[in-house]
Amino acid sequence: MDRLSSSTVLPDAFQGARDDISMQLGIIWAQIKAPLIVPLLRISVVLCLIMSLMLFFERVYMGIVIVLIKLFGRKPEKRYKWEAIKDDVELGNSAYPMVLVQIPMYNEREVYQLSIGAACGLSWPSDRIIIQVLDDSTDPTIKDLVELECQRWASKGINIKYEIRDNRNGYKAGALKEGMKRSYVKQCDYVAIFDADFQPEPDFLWRTIPFLTHNPQLALVQARWKFVNSDECLMTRIQEMSLDYHFTVEQEVGSSTYAFFGFNGTAGVWRIAALNEAGGWKDRTTVEDMDLAVRASLKGWKFLYLGGVKVKNELPSTLKAYRYQQHRWSCGPANLFRKMVMEIIRNKKVSLWKKVHVIYSFFFIRKIIAHINTFVFYCIVLPATVVVPEVAVPKWGAVYIPSFITLLNAVGTPRSLHLLVFWILFENVMSLHRMKATIIGLLETNRANEWIVTEKLGDALKAKPGLKAPRKPRFRIGERLHLLELAVGAFLLFVGWYDVFFGKNHFFLFLFMQAAAFFIVGFGYVGTFVPNS
Repeated sequence: MDRLSSSTVLPDAFQGARDDISMQLGIIWAQIKAPLIVPLLRISVVLCLIMSLMLFFERVYMGIVIVLIKLFGRKPEKRYKWEAIKDDVELGNSAYPMVLVQIPMYNEREVYQLSIGAACGLSWPSDRIIIQVLDDSTDPTIKDLVELECQRWASKGINIKYEIRDNRNGYKAGALKEGMKRSYVKQCDYVAIFDADFQPEPDFLWRTIPFLTHNPQLALVQARWKFVNSDECLMTRIQEMSLDYHFTVEQEVGSSTYAFFGFNGTAGVWRIAALNEAGGWKDRTTVEDMDLAVRASLKGWKFLYLGGVKVKNELPSTLKAYRYQQHRWSCGPANLFRKMVMEIIRNKKVSLWKKVHVIYSFFFIRKIIAHINTFVFYCIVLPATVVVPEVAVPKWGAVYIPSFITLLNAVGTPRSLHLLVFWILFENVMSLHRMKATIIGLLETNRANEWIVTEKLGDALKAKPGLKAPRKPRFRIGERLHLLELAVGAFLLFVGWYDVFFGKNHFFLFLFMQAAAFFIVGFGYVGTFVPNS
């Protein structure tokens, strides 16, 4: 057979350009763009616009509910009975319910004294409260320090128990479950849970327990978090904005409408009977708190959020700690959704509307769609339309809806309105990490149950008299470089320059800023730097 000439295989246009690589790439792009890229991008735009509308209507709905709550003054005291627990001469202190306070911790050198001290300082009849420190520390030195701290408080007459175990099975859920097995717990009616960096005010129990004693349908009373280090760096200010919206809007709406919301894992009080009826603590996901809340809700129990009761705690201020926390918070809910969706659908104890709220609003929109759409739409699809001008995104989808959602998010933290641009850019960067974690959870891959305790710094970085400033930490490629963020940053930078030379809508202004944000995070130059020991 005669050898085929190159002209019979390649189009004529290729023959004249085979020595010019850039021109050949341009021709290849033109060949695949119309039949492949344009249709795929159009489908992606439609899907992203649908997800954006879902997020938009969810935010509008929650905004309307919050306005109605404020207008009609639907305070917790009006929706549920609340009366201060009164002294009884005949019964004495036995008129007060028995309260267990659990403090799970793991190698918490910097904050263990704060949490134990705050728990021991809770105002409640001394013979009606038990402080239980669940220490899973693997560092012998820290373990000894925690035990000594417990002994110090015990010598002051505090009923405090120091509990350890010989393994870390189940991580936090395993520790809490093990703590509930102790014989002295059987006499307790309620359990308050505080992570190692949480510092409740002395009147915490006086303000929460009465709701549980006077309203037998309530299983959980959740307090709000108050951040002691929100001004430490820009990253903590941005976290404060996101979490304030979560507490001010999401938790309040869930509490006021369906008496359901996700337990935050700390700064809350559970009715032990409800906790046991729901099946107790399970370690099948990294969100054991949310798992318990959903199971208790399916048993018909109600939850109450108290925005006026605030518990001080610490935000992760290093990028490494924040990324681990966000992986757990994004992967866990998606994995729990996968495990429980059919159980929720088949449940016969709760109403259809509550099922819709839990499946659609609580899980699907907030835990899955929000993470996926934020990254795919604003960091991939929208920039891609710059190099594929045949695909247009309507202005309402590209500008108006994102702007409205952003402004709604700012209501929780008015003092940070001037940081909105930084919040948008940083949240878009973190959406890559969250989307990846969400997919891991949905597919239940190897990292689905990865549990790494969020590092707390406490007072470790506060300047102390007579000490020299710490040396700048040495650059470690493995710890500081995040390749996915750098790759997305490079993509956005390329598209930005393409828009400068060939575009017409000045989209490059956003692209360059977003690319810079991805590079800053990609090189690890965000958050607090901890000196090497």
